[in-house]
Amino acid sequence: MHTDTERCLRAVQSKDARFDGWFYTAVVTTRIYCRPSCPVVPPKPQNMRFYPSAAAAQQAGFRACKRCRPDASPGSPQWDARADLTARAMRLIADGVVDRDGVPGLAGALGYSTRQVERQLLAELGAGPLALARAQRAQTARLLIETTALPMAEVAFAAGFASIRTFNETVREVFALAPGELRQRARPGPRAALPGTLTLRLPFRRPLCPDNLFGHLAATAVPGVEEWRDGAYRRTLRLPYGHAIVALSPRPEHIECRVALTDLRDLAGAIARCRRMLDLDADPEAVDAQLRTDPLLAPLVGKAPGRRVPRTADADEFAVRAVLGQQVSTAAARTHAGRLVTAHGEPVDDPEGGLTHLFPDPRTLAGLDPGTLAMPRTRRATLTGLIAALASGTLRLGVGDDREEARARLAALSGIGPWTVECIAMRALGDPDAFTPTDLGLRRAATRLGLPGTPAALIRHSAAWRPWRAYAVQYLWATDDHPINLLPTN
Repeated sequence: MHTDTERCLRAVQSKDARFDGWFYTAVVTTRIYCRPSCPVVPPKPQNMRFYPSAAAAQQAGFRACKRCRPDASPGSPQWDARADLTARAMRLIADGVVDRDGVPGLAGALGYSTRQVERQLLAELGAGPLALARAQRAQTARLLIETTALPMAEVAFAAGFASIRTFNETVREVFALAPGELRQRARPGPRAALPGTLTLRLPFRRPLCPDNLFGHLAATAVPGVEEWRDGAYRRTLRLPYGHAIVALSPRPEHIECRVALTDLRDLAGAIARCRRMLDLDADPEAVDAQLRTDPLLAPLVGKAPGRRVPRTADADEFAVRAVLGQQVSTAAARTHAGRLVTAHGEPVDDPEGGLTHLFPDPRTLAGLDPGTLAMPRTRRATLTGLIAALASGTLRLGVGDDREEARARLAALSGIGPWTVECIAMRALGDPDAFTPTDLGLRRAATRLGLPGTPAALIRHSAAWRPWRAYAVQYLWATDDHPINLLPTN
């Protein structure tokens, strides 16, 4: 979008928050870059330059605005909606792959050469993977500086910097303030009571309907791994350097996120997973505008705009749970998953006492005895086949993996049908166009609305909803009075 100067100018002059994260506005006279919705008086058009990423603006010598904090804007919705090399690379960078494994590790995860990845990112985003990762490190450092009392040396290494000198230089360059000055300017507020515990605000594009989003996560929560408590969805996360417990609460302007980490280096990855799980980088205006073109869907969209797709923090975990939930009720699926967690999950300590385990990873589950599973033999075989494929790497469902290839490999597994494939594509792979025409609840809702009732006819009709059919599913499911569609009240 940054190449469409007229459109960018209109967005800046109207202070349109819908475009925050789509592009960044740099002002040549002040050498500052802002988000489109920055509250200051818009500069003269001839003094504006537009960049596709914060990293590109920083590389061009601009520093972040201290008022609108462009580094904290929602991410571009392109990186979730698209499935090409650039989008996959951006999802991996957000997950911290460059900080952990370098650019060669990023290229290896994508299946391309380092040169190809760097060339593609530079062409589209104006910055290479190192610069993009550097911008993310700066944002993480700012969070730690402003929300914790950690010594600056610990902040530097927790944010992913290789040295304190690089940390100091980057913070000064990006924010035009020394780390100590950033901390002094921070708004007074609650600081972490214990090292590794943070309270953050996760921004999103409005509107956001939290009902089905948190309702689905709470209603399907696996005992010991997830719970709804005191207005927050809480769960354990397995992360590269350790584990975390997160508590996510919907607020009118943001999602409140409390995260307790065993290793602060996992902060950026934990934030990225929470944002993906809640679909916070979606563009609800674009989604709802497309779905409103169908006169049968328009009333549903108008009643509760901004529905998101409840996704997952761990794709492998969700795939296992999807098989456990085949042809059984929500309660039965939770029971099966809870038994698996009790028998094979890794114990964790929760200061609040409700969470007890991490969901077992595929390598751990690879050694389970199928005879201990209280389910039909054919489904046992399906589950063990899926676990073996995940554990061996034959099937990969990571944020940087190709969605269509993952679909094909899933479909090739015995007992994995179209419904399971599309559920995994929707919630684990994050495909915004995933569609489950054989789902009983979806077909019931379609019939009530006067939509085609057979899967084939529904697929034909749904062509008008593309590329947002996963969101259409959420609106249709919401017509049923099921707990997954209701925000918990206790």
